[in-house]
Amino acid sequence: MSFPANLKYTKDHEWVLLEGNVATIGITAFAQGELGDIVYIDISSKGKALAAEEVFGTVEAVKTVSDLYMPVSGTITEVNPALDAQPELVNSDPYGQGWMVKVTVDNATDVAKLMDAAAYEALVS
Repeated sequence: MSFPANLKYTKDHEWVLLEGNVATIGITAFAQGELGDIVYIDISSKGKALAAEEVFGTVEAVKTVSDLYMPVSGTITEVNPALDAQPELVNSDPYGQGWMVKVTVDNATDVAKLMDAAAYEALVS
């Protein structure tokens, strides 16, 4: 399993791609593998300002339901519309088409505090 080096990671298995002050957030390949077949994603927090580690939604898989945690403080500006019809994109392309939300980050230094790919790989292996 590979973890893209251009992303940052959380202990809760979310990834973050920071571009300017906008962070794209999703769950890692490890997380989707542990969850199994994803059948529904509930993110109703668009427009909300949330603190780091607050729940911003849930992922429902055949086996379980799991909370999604904000890796950084910010305001959710966009929810991936493709996931309504195709939640399985998180399984097939977790770092691409399976992204979950875009967030305007309150403080970009929050992202710097997250794990790099090597640290995340050490956590999950």
